[in-house]
Order: sequence, then C-alpha cells, then structure tokens
Amino acid sequence: MARPRNNPGDLADLPTELRPDRPKGDQIREILENLTRSLAVGTVLPSERVLAERFGVARMTVRQEVDRVVAEGLAARRPGGGTFVAEPRPSRMLASSFSQDMVARGITPGAKVLEHRVAAAEDALARELEEPLGTPVLHLVRLRTADGEPMAIERTALSLRRYPGLEDVDLAQNSLYGILAERWGVALGMVSASIVAAPPEGDDAELLEICLLYTADAADE
Repeated sequence: MARPRNNPGDLADLPTELRPDRPKGDQIREILENLTRSLAVGTVLPSERVLAERFGVARMTVRQEVDRVVAEGLAARRPGGGTFVAEPRPSRMLASSFSQDMVARGITPGAKVLEHRVAAAEDALARELEEPLGTPVLHLVRLRTADGEPMAIERTALSLRRYPGLEDVDLAQNSLYGILAERWGVALGMVSASIVAAPPEGDDAELLEICLLYTADAADE
C-alpha cells in the first residue's frame, strides 16, 4: 500500500461553496470522488474538519460521505494518517453505458423515447431512490437500437430533485449518462443488476421485433 503523503495545494482545486439546488451530501461525495481520480495514490485528502468548515456543513455530513467513498474503494483510512487516495481494486468492474458499449464495438447507437413523464415518487420508488415521498421523478422508457436494429428497452426513473431540468433534455438525441456527467458531474460507477431469461410481453415483443411462436398438441376425440 502506498504511503500517504500530503498535498497542501489540494484546497485550491475545491469549489468555494456548494450549489443551493442540490443536496449538500451528494456534492461533497462527488468532490471527494473527483479528488480520488485526479490525485496520486497515497495523497491525503482534506480532513473532515476542513471540508465541514469550507462548505458550512456538519462534520457528520462530511463523515457519512467519506465513509461512502471509502466503501467504494476510492479512498482508505489509516489511524493517525487521515484519509487518502486508495490503490484501485483489481477486481472492481466498471459499467459502461449502452452508447459507450456500442461505440466501442464500432456500432452506431440510437434511441427512441417511448414514454416521458413526470410523477411524484410513491413509497416503494422513493425508498429505492433514497428520496422523500412525493419527490418529482422522471419516468423514461426508451427503445435502444444498434445500427438501426432494436436491441433493448430501457426503463429508468430519475429524481428531478437531484437533476433539475433533466425533463427538458432531448434524450432521443443525447446519451443519458453523458448528460448526467456533463451537467451534474455524475459518473457511472458500479451497477448491481439481475439478469433473467423470460418471454417478452406483447408490446415489448413487437417493439423488439420478436416473433412469438406458440405450438399446441391437439388430442383426438
């Protein structure tokens, strides 16, 4: 493990204040994540006290976000040595967006918006998004294509409290993850997914241009 080292110039690269239209904890976590990507392994990160004073938040708020960055494997703690940039985990698997994956394969990605609506988050969705009940949520359904051929149907729910104005973006012409990165500094990290093989429902089968063939045996009477 690399030995932690100080970098007195780190604070000069930090924002002087947080945006009022986004949760403070989210912004502090993103700042820490960006530091772990830009600084050398072993570099000591600004302390909880320094970050709390700089951004006018409680130390507990900063500590929670530091804990998350440590849990992600981007930073590590050493007793008496503070928190520092960790060495990358070899086993960590990063996800890529559909558009990035297709481009990497030399295929032209595309999207057709099938559903685009804003609704208040009900209990189950609010818990899943870790948002208050009633938070405005963008519900987005898109048919994804590769060289014009239908490939997948994406169903996405995004908090408009975290991403205000996202409902006005043309997501048929723009990459969702690209917009999140460009406007809100959100980078796609690890994705937890369950994959199952199942017959498509009627509408999905038509959209994906899948022909469903049913056979039956007739018994002689």
